Amino acid sequence: MTTAIIPGSFDPPTVGHLAVIEIAQRCFDRVVVAVGVNPAKHTWFSALERVEMILESTSGVEVVEFDGLLADTAGNVGADCIVKGLRGAGDLEYEQGQAWANGELGAPPTLFLPTDPSLAYISSSLVKDMCRLGIDVSAYVPPATAQRLLLRGEENA
Repeated sequence: MTTAIIPGSFDPPTVGHLAVIEIAQRCFDRVVVAVGVNPAKHTWFSALERVEMILESTSGVEVVEFDGLLADTAGNVGADCIVKGLRGAGDLEYEQGQAWANGELGAPPTLFLPTDPSLAYISSSLVKDMCRLGIDVSAYVPPATAQRLLLRGEENA
């Protein structure tokens, strides 16, 4: 059985994230989505809320929180591969450095998936910026996430 781990902050999960998860589900027997907790990063949603949003928006995946090294979490879940979506050249440059560092720390190899061009501009940051401005983001996030964002956007406006 092959296992892929898909790490990220998922604050919030977007349709781009879901597309990467769906592709991984077609390629691997088991997919684990790892929601990162970084105390230095200000998130709109708690780790538990982000886990819930992913569970509400997917089926057939496992979801875990992690706050240490991705290499350790990948080992703990028995991952054969780390899967990362790439929106463009900037993502590749950053993610390639992360992949090399993770490899040095004992993580499995990283597989990069290019994003569908129609989704390449969508990011969690863009979605949050749109929410702050009161713009409807329902085309960019799963329905349950859109409801949560509506409430959170009003709080963060």
